Amino acid sequence: MYNRFIRQPFNIRLAAVLVSLLCIGYLVIAGKELLSPLIFSSLFAILLLPFARWLEIKCRLPRSMACMLSVLLLLSAIGLLLYMVGSEISGLSSDWPVFKEQMGNSINALQDWVSKKFHVDALKQLNYVHTATGKLLDSGTVVLGATLVSLSSMVLFLVFTFIYTFLFLVYRSLIMKFFLAVFLEENAAVVTDIVEQVQYIIRKYIIGLLLEMAIVATAVSIAFSIMGVKYAILLGIITGLFNLVPYVGIFTALLISTLVTFATAAAASKIVLVIVVLLVIHLVDSNVLLPLIVGSKVRINALVTVVGVVIGEMIWGIPGMFLSVPVVAVLKIIFDRVPSLQPWGLLLGDEEAKKQSRKLEKAIDKVEQVVQDESPK
Repeated sequence: MYNRFIRQPFNIRLAAVLVSLLCIGYLVIAGKELLSPLIFSSLFAILLLPFARWLEIKCRLPRSMACMLSVLLLLSAIGLLLYMVGSEISGLSSDWPVFKEQMGNSINALQDWVSKKFHVDALKQLNYVHTATGKLLDSGTVVLGATLVSLSSMVLFLVFTFIYTFLFLVYRSLIMKFFLAVFLEENAAVVTDIVEQVQYIIRKYIIGLLLEMAIVATAVSIAFSIMGVKYAILLGIITGLFNLVPYVGIFTALLISTLVTFATAAAASKIVLVIVVLLVIHLVDSNVLLPLIVGSKVRINALVTVVGVVIGEMIWGIPGMFLSVPVVAVLKIIFDRVPSLQPWGLLLGDEEAKKQSRKLEKAIDKVEQVVQDESPK
């Protein structure tokens, strides 16, 4: 069938590909409420699978009980993280009067600067601010309602995510049999290899990403604590969490850290130090930690990563930004093992990372050879 498709004229092939992409894109957007928790659940299930197997084999627990304990472990870890963030945020509310005072002083200074540079008096500026504030207050009930809907949607999203994770772990054998039954018998080895590689790569990628997040959060917390920045632990956790989103998250964390420091510290030098520290940690993370911990697990070039994050945000919002890299990694594994799709796998990959990996492996082999030669026989 593929050879018959290749023999078709270029315009027919192009039209078929475009129509297929449009249909897939529409189904993905329309099925966001179902697909988003399913993909998150599949990632969590892949992460928890070794622990669930260990409980079944070593502890001789029934599969359902082992899967339930695995999901409860994940829930406990996420609950502990949310508790730490919530306790820090509750303390941040006590600095709200200071934040308002700082904002008032800054607005006054900005008004003076605007009136001097652009010759717009303070009265016109205040009228514009009052007009904008009135419009914002008029839409306050709408914003409050949207917030409540978002919170309820988030709670439902988490509930269904953990239910799906439990079911994926329980019915993993049935899902594997389904994949094998869908394709022809001669493709069973390829399907098994793809499934095993997806599990291995995604598990290593998630573990590496969590390790990178912990290192970044710890480094930021320690640096801010030494500098005397208030709520250093909260800002460190926020930076680590937002760092999960490639390239975009660090700038969001930079903005939040700058605003919090501005609200709790009058010295401009401390705000500049916060910006410098976050940029330095980001450079170290991007050039050392990311290639060492995560880059060796998922070799995707930077262009595809950025485009994937943007497309993920356009389709699914914030969840799409988090899921973009794992989804692209799974697609690359599939493309590399299907002959007709290998050019797309080449496009997604990072040849420079492969070259560096080969150089590192050769250097390690040389060191091992030297050690073997110098060891006493």
